[in-house]
Amino acid sequence: MSILYDERVDGALPAVDKTALLAELRQSLPDLDILHTQEDLKPYECDGLSAYRTTPMLVVLPERIEQVQQLLKLCHARGVPVVARGAGTGLSGGALPLEKGILLVMARFNQILEINREGRFARVQPGVRNLAISQAAAPFDLYYAPDPSSQIACSIGGNVAENAGGVHCLKYGLTVHNLLKVDILTVEGEFMTLGSDALDAPGFDLLALFTGSEGMLGIVTEVTVKLLPKPQVAKVLLAAFDSVEKAGRAVGDIIAAGIIPGGLEMMDNLAIRAAEDFIHAGYPVEAEAILLCELDGVEADVADDCERVREVLEKAGATEVRLARDEAERVKFWAGRKNAFPAVGRISPDYYCMDGTIPRRELPGVLRGIAELSEEYGLRVANVFHAGDGNMHPLILFDANVPGELERAEAIGGKILELCVKVGGSITGEHGVGREKINQMCAQFNSDEITLFHAVKAAFDPSGLLNPGKNIPTLHRCAEFGAMHVHHGQLPFPELERF
Repeated sequence: MSILYDERVDGALPAVDKTALLAELRQSLPDLDILHTQEDLKPYECDGLSAYRTTPMLVVLPERIEQVQQLLKLCHARGVPVVARGAGTGLSGGALPLEKGILLVMARFNQILEINREGRFARVQPGVRNLAISQAAAPFDLYYAPDPSSQIACSIGGNVAENAGGVHCLKYGLTVHNLLKVDILTVEGEFMTLGSDALDAPGFDLLALFTGSEGMLGIVTEVTVKLLPKPQVAKVLLAAFDSVEKAGRAVGDIIAAGIIPGGLEMMDNLAIRAAEDFIHAGYPVEAEAILLCELDGVEADVADDCERVREVLEKAGATEVRLARDEAERVKFWAGRKNAFPAVGRISPDYYCMDGTIPRRELPGVLRGIAELSEEYGLRVANVFHAGDGNMHPLILFDANVPGELERAEAIGGKILELCVKVGGSITGEHGVGREKINQMCAQFNSDEITLFHAVKAAFDPSGLLNPGKNIPTLHRCAEFGAMHVHHGQLPFPELERF
């Protein structure tokens, strides 16, 4: 694999006697389910990014928080690394296990502890599925806003780890904007509460720092999320365009008109055709691009906004603007978008889903750049965007059975992310860095910034045992990558290199 991973991280970990560790775990935690045979470990060798695979040394499946606490204390004392895993739907290799480490699966913590109608919040365990929160809150006319496309399967603990978003994040924010409190266990097995039941908490905003930290700072044991009242009405406009550039410009025009849609999504022709063939959502398959614009709120305001958005879209060059006739068609429009990933999987043996963000104004130019890269590398790219907030998900189609195609897919993916950085964006919007984007971390951040990230990691996890080798590259490897200027030829705080 061409991914830049500092093998010294894995190689520097202390040798662990698997048999002795297994015996000690069984003695200390006799009721803990532990998987240790090759056939039992194999299903856990990757997350949703299946191109990267590692068989873990051991997999543990606790059912009580006390088991997690005792496990962390034991691993900390023995210097055994721990990688936390939720539902395994992540797309950046963030839950990729280590050959010399324990994979801590939190999926059995799947209870909704409280739905508070008056306070508009829910307390849930980390293994609760994203969609299950809204389903539990529905009888109270409340819902949980962040809705990643994998919401039917992904867990809230993983959403916190990656700061997941979804199609409605333009108006309602990412995971970090919808949290009140997160209870965690530190690497030493100590309990800590970040945030509070109130809208703000004293001291540093450690809740925001922890959200999106990809399992490197602690293990989530409970999450308190904000719930919102269901909008009285929601309507979706579908607009077709004869060029992706026009669709891209229309996104900026809608925001510039002072309208903040509940969701504003874009798909290009390849994604449109794949989704229509799979879902039969009623998409115009001849269009080069479509926009889905959802407006929600009270009836009068939504009706007015729909007319204003229609005018903006037609002025921007839309060849067709269609309002969903009823709730069933609105759901169908969104089903096509939310199933774009599996739909593309039906037209290609393999696909590589990227995740980057760009300023909205750069959308037309970046789309042209992706088209040029697609031609240069000889691989098709289907484009799906959370267009309103500039979060793009190019889907690179390839066949892993053809020699060199996986490497070309990785290469074009890296170039797309570097293009995002070049125009003022970021290498990730919601999927995280994990193992996938270590190269591009070197392209986006300088040596001082990387050093600061290591210092934050060290403050929570001095021994570097939580999810090592992910998210933050070593300065040494960034220097080898050639994308970073290291001041005066020195590596500041070289002791941090061990992470």
